[in-house]
Amino acid sequence: MYVAGQRPTTVQDHIALVEIDLTGELMIAAAAASEDRLSPDRIDEVLEVDGESGGRGRPVPPAP
Repeated sequence: MYVAGQRPTTVQDHIALVEIDLTGELMIAAAAASEDRLSPDRIDEVLEVDGESGGRGRPVPPAP
């Protein structure tokens, strides 16, 4: 069903949603932290990235 004013989902939209989700995860972690800033290690942990090997973090799910 097509509704006027809507556009089909694009790859960029999908990537933007993943980025918004990751930003939300960081905001939640920052709000729960007792220190003023998250350490680089904590950021890597929240984003599920291996900082030493330059891992890419969570895989991006395929676009619908």
